[in-house]
Amino acid sequence: MAELDDIRSFIAVAETGGFGRAAQILGLSKSIVSRRVSKLEEELGTRLLSRTTRGVSPTEAGNEFKARSERILAELEEAREAVAQQAGGVAGRLRLAMPLTFGNRHVAPLLRELALKYPRLEIDVHASDQYVDLIGERFDAAIRVGTLKDSSLIARRIAPVHTSVLGSPSYFARKGRPATPHDLAEHDCLLYTGTAEQEWTFRMGKRWVSVRPPGRLRSDSGETLLEWAVAGLGLVVLPNFIASDAIHSGALKHALLDYPMPTRGLYVVRPPGAFVPGKVRVLIDLLVERFAGTPYWDPCQMAMQERGVSREAPWESGEAVARVAAAPEHQPA
Repeated sequence: MAELDDIRSFIAVAETGGFGRAAQILGLSKSIVSRRVSKLEEELGTRLLSRTTRGVSPTEAGNEFKARSERILAELEEAREAVAQQAGGVAGRLRLAMPLTFGNRHVAPLLRELALKYPRLEIDVHASDQYVDLIGERFDAAIRVGTLKDSSLIARRIAPVHTSVLGSPSYFARKGRPATPHDLAEHDCLLYTGTAEQEWTFRMGKRWVSVRPPGRLRSDSGETLLEWAVAGLGLVVLPNFIASDAIHSGALKHALLDYPMPTRGLYVVRPPGAFVPGKVRVLIDLLVERFAGTPYWDPCQMAMQERGVSREAPWESGEAVARVAAAPEHQPA
């Protein structure tokens, strides 16, 4: 009977297309993964993988064995979850991808709570603003900030993410405040390069208007842009979850409050499938508990509501599930 570790190694190789990539994901040496797959093929008496100079791909028998093995492993995981729940706890390894700044500021404290509450839960975090392949790299879940497109992944929208145009008091004393989005052409702007979208979009009356702001300072780091803005080097557009402390302290002030920018979202995405592992479910429940509605980091949104300025649509809470893309349109995170 094939060992489960051998089956997991084969599935990882089949999904990644290489023994080296599979070994990296599994945290094993390439030789161990290769030995496990060879052992599995020997026991089954057939080739599961076609090896060429271009890489590795499943044979017809390999595809059939992979599909059946994935169902077996999913049922085994579900059985373990059921037993763990009866025992009063969550166990296993939670592999999570999260954006760097938002993750370190707002998610890491929640993960600490999960670790303390569930001592049998292992947590493996990949904190980066770079895209990760949720399925290919075998993540249990990912936290995304931005706008998501259609795909097979399952998403839960947790909270709205609002952005603001900000500048320091020293900058406004030197250059003045823009009265309308068109005035940005006369200002120094700090530009985020972590996305292909290089325009700032505002609602003017009933229309959405996009402007391409000028600027000589650019970065793919929201933290860097925040530091430059506080230093008075220019105007910046930042998510409120990055800028709220600087706004509260007075280091940064709003501009163009009467011209709202589009609302993005905070999402948890996971691989497709009706079964939600307990380790993912407790993460989602905690994120909803702490962040849903108007999150604690967004006092500026509450101020806008008091001014009677609304976004393009009211935030709708609830438990709607959407199918979304693996690659969001990132905000600085």
